[in-house]
Amino acid sequence: MADRHRVVILGGGFGGLYAAKALKNAPVDLTLIDRRNFHLFQPLLYQVATGSLSPGEIAAPLRAVLSKQRNTRVLLGHVTDIDPQEKTICLEDGERVPYDALIVSTGSESSYFGNDAWHTWAPPLKTVEDATTIRHKILIAFEAAERVTDPVERQKWLTFVIVGAGPTGVELAGALGEIAHHTLEDDFRSIHPSDAKIILIDAAPSLLASYPPDLARHAADSLKKLGAEVRTGLMVTNVDGGGVTVKASSGTQQHIASHTVIWAAGVAVSEFGKVLAQRTRAPTDKAGRIKVDGQLTVPGFPDIFVVGDLAYLTDEHGKQLPGVAQVAMQSGAYAAKAIAARTRGEAPSTPFHYFNKGDLAVIGRFSAVANVFGLHLHGFPAWFVWLFIHLMYIVEFQSRLLVLIQWGFLYLTYNRGAMLITGTTASQSAQSPKTAAAPGQ
Repeated sequence: MADRHRVVILGGGFGGLYAAKALKNAPVDLTLIDRRNFHLFQPLLYQVATGSLSPGEIAAPLRAVLSKQRNTRVLLGHVTDIDPQEKTICLEDGERVPYDALIVSTGSESSYFGNDAWHTWAPPLKTVEDATTIRHKILIAFEAAERVTDPVERQKWLTFVIVGAGPTGVELAGALGEIAHHTLEDDFRSIHPSDAKIILIDAAPSLLASYPPDLARHAADSLKKLGAEVRTGLMVTNVDGGGVTVKASSGTQQHIASHTVIWAAGVAVSEFGKVLAQRTRAPTDKAGRIKVDGQLTVPGFPDIFVVGDLAYLTDEHGKQLPGVAQVAMQSGAYAAKAIAARTRGEAPSTPFHYFNKGDLAVIGRFSAVANVFGLHLHGFPAWFVWLFIHLMYIVEFQSRLLVLIQWGFLYLTYNRGAMLITGTTASQSAQSPKTAAAPGQ
């Protein structure tokens, strides 16, 4: 067993997990390392943030998912460094793990474009903790509005600003519209939740900028029906406890008063991605993504594969591939097959080719937009495609069943079963907007 090829995978997201599963029958000793003990189905994270699902319904323990792979072990650890010459990676506790082949799938983090102080007032949506923080902020806002008597202050609590009009921002805005107009419709006595203002902001000229224009228009129309206002062509210049300041292309600035701001714009590479680029002197784009070769390896280091959000990938036309789940899945599976081929002494794989299965964004009940194999769908047909695809890709069958039940309950009644406030109480949060920044503050 000592001469078996040692494969190390960093990250248990889509890229890492699909790579691990693709190596199930390969003659390798596989080690998957992640700082979390679970795989998170990030495309549904916004549903945790808006109370439709609980975290456990979109997460699966990595050990359970890979328990039948006898060639695989899972380690809980935080990777901090790499020695590409010695072929070892270093964990935070000092342990060193050797490798013959390394797959790096450490993903991305939210970027505030150099304004990290905004994080306090505008949480991102990348982790389970982010989702529960946002859920807390949303529910506290309605509770605080119920208590305050000053109409100006009440409107600040009932104004929700989402920065970033990509799929995540659009889906959040749609879910918030349903909460305000349907879920909480009869729950309060001093306020009308439907009076909530939901404002979606983006610097791009339209929402869903990577989607075909007709689908972007359908998405905007659907959001309008849910009471959400789309403001594009605006750059955020400041975020604080009082709201958001934006600047138009003309240079005109405007302040939007709000106690609830959510950040859905901008991504940056993981900390380990920066370390990897430094240690290997790999070329990167301006966001820090590593420019890999056609085999998804770091130039000069054919034993190091980079997949998913950390890799700068382009299609056959030279257009950069988006940081979405299907890119991570396909690149992770490709890297695994390339490694398996090497163990058999076969020639290098043909260059990585991305097969685009389409883009999907859901806006609300029976409403979505989809670009699938060049076919543009909107409304119920797009929603049905979205439903089927998301259920199919959730890792565990039990989770699929739970999610299907929850969705059935939601779409029949508009009730959301996970609308819990944890941490700071409503009475404390209503006293000061600062206490609504995050649970427990």
